[in-house]
Amino acid sequence: MTSTYGYRGRALDLITKYGIKVGDRIMVRNERSSFVGVLMPRSELDDDAHIVLKLDDGYNLGISIDSLQIEKIPQEEVSPPPPKAPTSRPGLPRVSIISTGGTIASRVDYRTGAVSPALSAEDLYQSVPELGELAEIRTEILFSLLSENIVPENWTAMAKSIERHIKNGAHGVVVTHGTDTMGYTAAALSFALRNLPVPVILVGSQRSSDRPSSDAYLNLKGAVLATAKAPFAEVGVLMHSTSSDDELVIHRGTRVRKMHTSRRDAFVSINSSPLARVVDGRIETLGKYKERGGDLELKAGFDEDVVLIKSFPGIPTDIFDPIIHRGFHGIVLEGTGLGHVPERIFPAIKRAVQSGIAVVMTSQCIYGRVNMNVYSTGRELLSLGVIPGGDMLPETALVKLMWVLAQTRDLEEVRRLFLTNIAGELSDRSEYEEVWHP
Repeated sequence: MTSTYGYRGRALDLITKYGIKVGDRIMVRNERSSFVGVLMPRSELDDDAHIVLKLDDGYNLGISIDSLQIEKIPQEEVSPPPPKAPTSRPGLPRVSIISTGGTIASRVDYRTGAVSPALSAEDLYQSVPELGELAEIRTEILFSLLSENIVPENWTAMAKSIERHIKNGAHGVVVTHGTDTMGYTAAALSFALRNLPVPVILVGSQRSSDRPSSDAYLNLKGAVLATAKAPFAEVGVLMHSTSSDDELVIHRGTRVRKMHTSRRDAFVSINSSPLARVVDGRIETLGKYKERGGDLELKAGFDEDVVLIKSFPGIPTDIFDPIIHRGFHGIVLEGTGLGHVPERIFPAIKRAVQSGIAVVMTSQCIYGRVNMNVYSTGRELLSLGVIPGGDMLPETALVKLMWVLAQTRDLEEVRRLFLTNIAGELSDRSEYEEVWHP
């Protein structure tokens, strides 16, 4: 990052005129008002008619450069001082925190507003000092990726790292992760970590740690509490249960979906009750679960030659041709209703199955399950060799098919494994719960 990163044209000319660079504390004045704050970077796609200040209350403000005067404010270094190493309390459970990206375990440089990974135990104790009352913290920055950039090989790396921490005595493992694809990763770890002896909790934040409404603090504290004290040994996703700070909820890793772009309670358990909730420092389990204990078995391979296709009116009849030609190994269809797609693509599905591609059917409906025996459309798809996905979410079905195909390419064995409940992703009867509304 250069000292004028993101600024161009007239805005760049203005800050150059006053000898200002990104990170400087400045006072700006126009004909109507004045503001004091830190000059922030801008996106390369932004216009050249504004500058951005981070105000003392933590919010960013865009200011027009028209008739703007700038004065640099001399300042001493205001970045947080190096944190002191915490004193470990004897007898506390050991919890490992593995960072993969996202903002939840990041640290803000208050001079520049930049956010960087801050996953040393000292940093965490400084930002969330209550962690020292809950556990002895061990940390690892595995990688720092936006969650949309995470790929199956990253899931494998996470699973191997978790296995290493568990073998080194971790009483539980927290994985910090961006929220956008956290459901995919949770499902992947649920399949990769067989017979888990301790809880593995994925946690993220919807709002960055420098915002007054951030959920990062409570989510991280709740995740450490859960891994230290929860009686279950499964993969879960912990986030806010409501828009307020009164309750956190832990969703089973194969049953969770992000249902809102920005709300703090964006995550919901689908076709299943959550594993537990966290209220007033207490963990309340909400259903059946695997208890702690067991010998961990790592099966962390994923076949990346699997695609997810959403059915829609007018879907092209040749949509599978490049997939078949490319030699993909699996297709998950996101069909309508009980698991239907237009008859016009039946010949393409038949060609795919005959070429050795495993084809799975799921539903675009959020709640409920596919039942391909009700209508003739579904029955014909079954006769073509399509595997019903039960009440699995399409994204869970995608991850599971990747996991199954990494173990076998025999279509009969693929069908058997896919229709076997491995990590709570399938049930004989879906649980009805009140549909969530934002």
